[in-house]
Amino acid sequence: MKRLVIDTDTASDDAVALVMAFRLPECRVEAITTVAGNVSLDLATRNALYTAMLCDTGVPVYRGQRAPLLRPHRDATDVHGADGMGNINLPLPDRQPESQHAVDALLTRFLAEPSELTLVTLGPLTNIALAVLREPHFAAAVRHCYIMGGAANTLGNVTPSAEYNIWCDPEAAQIVFGSGMAMTLVPFETCLGDALLDAAETDALAAVGTPWAQFCVAINRFLVDATAPFLEVPGLNLPDPLTVAVALDDTLVKRSGRFFVDVETEGRLTSGETVVDRYGVLGKPPTMTVVLEADGAAFKRMLHRAVQISP
Repeated sequence: MKRLVIDTDTASDDAVALVMAFRLPECRVEAITTVAGNVSLDLATRNALYTAMLCDTGVPVYRGQRAPLLRPHRDATDVHGADGMGNINLPLPDRQPESQHAVDALLTRFLAEPSELTLVTLGPLTNIALAVLREPHFAAAVRHCYIMGGAANTLGNVTPSAEYNIWCDPEAAQIVFGSGMAMTLVPFETCLGDALLDAAETDALAAVGTPWAQFCVAINRFLVDATAPFLEVPGLNLPDPLTVAVALDDTLVKRSGRFFVDVETEGRLTSGETVVDRYGVLGKPPTMTVVLEADGAAFKRMLHRAVQISP
């Protein structure tokens, strides 16, 4: 069983990822840390708490950073809805977050059990960068970090060359990418193609009929409509759930490589671009594994299993 700590800016696809992690028996979520990104920190925290309540888990939720390291916070409510959950007016969760700050919680947990906990990041890397800066041993204490972020083939979803999580706080991403942590990057484009749910597949997921299945579809109807104008094939794109799936089962990775990866922080047109040195032209040693293609059918089977009565 994998023991996970998940850092998230909880909006609609993040919540589906949390449902998978909470409900699949092959992992145990030990903590959730929240960060400003898709929505404000307060909304990200509320949405994480609601999803935990829906899945009947008491996993602790810790509030992190309200803004990127050096930039103003710019959310993605145009894609996820004003509340991050598709504007379906969910009730308030029945509990509050922990009093400890997310960065302190990350340091406490990983340093107490070096190489035992897997980190999954679903939002901007602000909390993780601060943990790296505060504690030199933090990066080495992480067993492995799976990062939803970037666009290895420069198919950006917020600019022509940048994916939102990296674009929102590129300085944080640059710090984490250069930390020496064991990392796997799951870029945005891997959730397209056969990993994307078309209308019939989305309806079939809802038709499972459980509260978790209906929740996962309802909160993402807004996202499907919002992303339809720029996706070549419209549908339900789920980069965060795919990242959790890869973290739990590396056989979902059909094609990957070890590359040097950096982040552009100053480009007029390319700020936030994830620069993946596929051909090694920079002559620098690889810093992480980059997923280039994932098994979409296997991912969908895992998602369906997570929302059944008994996964």
